[in-house]
Parts: sequence; structure tokens; C-alpha cells
Amino acid sequence: MPKTLITGGTIVTAADMYKADVLIDGEKIAAIGTGLKVAGAKRIDASRMYVIPGGIDVHTHMELPFGGTMASDDFETGTTAAAFGGTTTIVDFAVQGFGEPLETARDLWLKKARGKAVVDYGLHMIVRDVSDQVLREMETMVGDGISSFKLFMAYPGVFMVDDAAIFKALVRSAEIGGLICMHAENGGVIDVLVKKALAAKHTEPKWHALTRPPEAEGEATGRAFALAEMAGGVPLYIVHLSAAQALEQVRLFRDRGLPAYAETCPQYLFLSYDNYEEPGFDGAKYVMSPPLREKWHQDELWKGLQRNDLQVVSTDHCPFCMKEGFRGLPKQKELGRGDFSKIPNGAPGVETRMALLFDGGVAQGRITASRWVELTATTPAKIMGLFPRKGTLAVGSDADIVLWDPKATQTLSAKTHHMRVDYNPYEGRKVKGRATTVLSRGEVIVADGKFLGKTGRGKFLKRGRPILQR
Repeated sequence: MPKTLITGGTIVTAADMYKADVLIDGEKIAAIGTGLKVAGAKRIDASRMYVIPGGIDVHTHMELPFGGTMASDDFETGTTAAAFGGTTTIVDFAVQGFGEPLETARDLWLKKARGKAVVDYGLHMIVRDVSDQVLREMETMVGDGISSFKLFMAYPGVFMVDDAAIFKALVRSAEIGGLICMHAENGGVIDVLVKKALAAKHTEPKWHALTRPPEAEGEATGRAFALAEMAGGVPLYIVHLSAAQALEQVRLFRDRGLPAYAETCPQYLFLSYDNYEEPGFDGAKYVMSPPLREKWHQDELWKGLQRNDLQVVSTDHCPFCMKEGFRGLPKQKELGRGDFSKIPNGAPGVETRMALLFDGGVAQGRITASRWVELTATTPAKIMGLFPRKGTLAVGSDADIVLWDPKATQTLSAKTHHMRVDYNPYEGRKVKGRATTVLSRGEVIVADGKFLGKTGRGKFLKRGRPILQR
């Protein structure tokens, strides 16, 4: 691979913002400086552009089986869409089957990704059965580069594990240098509320939200951190935090000096319960767990991002089509017509995350450009054991680089996005900022709206231990 020289851009990292050139040699960054001159190098003009590390989305669900169907994006379509949005690394979730070894789930997800992924990818492990054997296997997973394990406090009979299992997994994670990622909602209470709503013949999509109150998320979040504290102050990472009540618990435990971490997602920053009131069955577009909250929660989440009570913005990308037959896909969201509890939970977002957060955060003055990079690339890389290989622009790091036009505008739409789903939750929203050129390990894979990459070029990333900072 010839050397590449990116010239004239403004480098933005989590710590700095300055004018400099970037020299790429093979797959790595070889030099950063002003006025670099390299004979024979391919030149990329980054004038008027921000030069940023490629985004890292640490919460995606490609081809996830759910409710009788599976997420509409596979590793090819999903990672292609990610690249167009400026994301060059994802961490997806492998799902353990009941009674199965963790290796079985790992091998199945690696098979799904190999030959398809366009960008690099890592894996978390969803643990559904916390047996003594699984607790032993967790160490093998960490050694194989799968260093995080997701547990659920929701979905009784499907994913939910009890407090004893959570406590055992937390203790074990500390022993082996892993990290527990928690879906924190009180699944038992939610199950009662769902049954009560259906008995009263409340079947519309909005009842998905009405039966998953923010208090159920706040209670579970506090309980999860209490279990982590009882386990000896074990680090714990809350996924897709949506509610002020949950954020309050994160802040409480962090203020006490405990290693409490959490992510939120763009849908909770830009959408609200009002979307469930859209006419007909359109509210099903926004059925996800946790659900969208009332608008006032948005301001609290932005404060959490500003104060570092929330450290990461991911997507929980898990799309399901509204209409049967889109690109040959089967019935998906429509499985829940007449019964909101059967609507597959999830929405698309892997392509729109970087632009939404830039527009709503940087362009609106809520966060700086460096904080934007920190939330979408650097801290995700650190917490998930990928730093400094990923998540920063530094000599020796992978040349995952995005040229970002901060003044360009785009309109988000299902007509133009690359995700394999027939709607966009932000349809018609005009945003400022756009990825114009995207490099993955030194290779240009997106330029000027065209895909130049190769299916299957993405590599599996063996992740190390988390770097956890206050």
C-alpha cells in the first residue's frame, strides 16, 4: 500500500485541536506535523476539514434474532452504513444460547461477520445462563479478546438473569479483567405492567413506553451499581441509558468515587415519547428498550454528557423494517400489529450517530469538537480495550481517519441512507456536518458519497482490558 499524506486539515482529538498534516504508511499513522513532504505519497487535501479518528460504535446488533425475526442489517450492510456515517469500528453482541458454551456464540458471530464486515469489529458476549461452567469460560473469552459481557435485568424468560447471577458475574469480571455491561430495567415489574395493559386491550405501540416507566430503569440502575459495590467496587457499564432517574444513579455512585460508567444513544437525545403518538402504526418505528422518554429527559442527558456522568454515545443499532418485503426481508415491525409486546425492539442509527451528535452538540454549542471526538471515538476505545490502536490520531495508531466537513449540511432520510431498513427515525431532519472521506487502516473506503471499500475487509479485533478513568 503506498504512503498517503493528508494535508491542510484541522486535527481534532479528545485533547487537542490544531492544524497539521498526517502521514499514513500502510495501515498505521507514521507521522503528524506541519509541512510534511513525502515523495511519491498519495495526497488527500483536507483544507477546511476536520481530521478526526474514525468513530467507534460500541453497541450494535447486526443480524440479531429477536421476536421471530432478525435485525435487518447484517455485517455487510450495517458496516457499510457505518462507514458512510464516519464510523470505522463497531463492537457487536454475540448471544449465548441457554445451556451453550460461550465459544459456540463466539464462533457463530465470527462466522456472521467474516467475509462480510467492511470495517473492523469486536464482540461483546451476551450471557443468558450464568452457570459455574460459564463463569470459567469467561476467562477464556477475555483471553480471546472478548473482554466484556452483557447481562439483562429485563426480558423475563428470554434474557433476564437474577441478582445472584449478576453478583457472581461481577465478582468474576474483576478476577479476570473483564467488564460487565448492563441492560438496566426492572423486568419483573415491566412484565406485570405489560400483561395488565394487554388485559385492558391497550395494544397500540405507545403502550410499549407506557409499560416501561423511567422509574423501572432508575431502580434497576441503582440496584446494579449496589451489586457492583457489594462485589468490591467492581467497574460496571450501563448500556443505552435513557432516563434522568437512571442518570441520577450513575451520578450518585460516581460522586462516591465508584467506577460507574454509562452510555446514552442519539435517539434519547433527539426523539421523545411524542413520537409514539404518530398516527396509525407509525409509533412502532420507535419501539426500542428502554423506550423514548418525555422531552425533559433530553436536557438532563445533555448535562450528563457535559459533566462526564455519561462517557459514551453509542447507537444500539438494531433495525427492523416497517413493511414486509423490503429488499426481500420478511415481516418485522408488523409482527406487533394488535399487540405492542410483539413489536421487535430496535431502530436504526449506526449511520447517523456522528452527524446527529455533531449537529446537536457541537453546532449548537452544547459540547466542543474535542468532546464530540471523546464521546464517539476515544472513550469508547478506552473503555472497550481498543486504545490507542483505535480512537485517536497518534503515531502508531491504526489509520482510521475521517475527513469531516463541519459546514456541510445533509438531510437524513430513508431515501438516501445506506442502512437496510425502510425508514429513518429522523426523516427530514437537516443536520450540519458530514463525513466526506473515510479511511480504515489507511484505505479509503468512502469518498464523495461513493463506497470504495471491499466486502469482508474488516478484521476481528481482539480487545484488551478496559482503561477506566474518572
